[in-house]
Amino acid sequence: MAGTCAHAEFFRAQPAWALALAGVGLLAAARAALRLALWLYAAFLRPGKPLRRRYGAWAVVTGATDGIGRAMAFRLAASGLGLVLVGRSPEKLASVSEEIRGRYPKVEVRTFVLDFAAEGLAAGVEGLREAIRGLEVGVLVNNAGVSYPYARYLHEVDEELMRTLIRVNVEGVTRVTHAVLPGMVERKRGAIVNIGSGSSSVMPSDPLYSVYAATKAYVDQFSRCLYVEYKSKGIDVQCQVPLYVATKMASIRKSSFFVPSADTYARAAIRHIGYEPRCTPYWPHSVMWFLISVLPESLIDSIRLGMCIKIRKKGQAKDAKKKAQ
Repeated sequence: MAGTCAHAEFFRAQPAWALALAGVGLLAAARAALRLALWLYAAFLRPGKPLRRRYGAWAVVTGATDGIGRAMAFRLAASGLGLVLVGRSPEKLASVSEEIRGRYPKVEVRTFVLDFAAEGLAAGVEGLREAIRGLEVGVLVNNAGVSYPYARYLHEVDEELMRTLIRVNVEGVTRVTHAVLPGMVERKRGAIVNIGSGSSSVMPSDPLYSVYAATKAYVDQFSRCLYVEYKSKGIDVQCQVPLYVATKMASIRKSSFFVPSADTYARAAIRHIGYEPRCTPYWPHSVMWFLISVLPESLIDSIRLGMCIKIRKKGQAKDAKKKAQ
């Protein structure tokens, strides 16, 4: 009893501003502890959703012949979903579909040839709309995307590259989503996964990749708006934000702890479908995101600019070597 009185006396003796400051500190600490607990649960303990039962029997995957798209197609097949693989190369599509059928004989796989960078994208996506008519498409993975061959200043970006970046990363994602959504709305269920990029969602800037980063910022905001629009209709929309993954597009061959293989990333990505509107499925990437967020933006800008200038010089040297041959 004496101890309780002593504590009460101690608090009464403190000025109001000190008590208020302590209260704010406690609230901040409690909030940080809660966020850490939620992150640990999502990263290591939270189970993936039963995709086929919750959303539908089929998945459409764009950019399905390489990298993250290919790896996610295999993971979706492992979840028991039928697949509609979309890509520009008939030969690669046939190879991937044959490999999936060999590994998962009970999974039905269809392919659709669509070059997102070519003229007539609207007509091509309309063809995809007809191809999936009647299928219970429960999951859409908008993975098709392009980046720069290597870093360059905006005035060095030629007309063809600029047009391709916008057509594939912006128009392609928008049109395919528009084609698949009506069926999901009708069935009152579905999941849309748009593959964003750390260049727009994590980094404060991505100098020398400005058009690419801007197109991925579109994907981020597009996804968030659709998440709000369609949540009440039973449709989960999510932007997944990877940092570097060992893929052809990233020009990284060897994987590491912070640069996972496409398969390692896809394993985490599938488990996150249907949860947060924006997420970084591979947990070391989310640690990097946190570290970047606490550093001054000017410092990150300076470091990133230096990295990209080095990438530009290497790319220019390769180009010069090719021309000399």
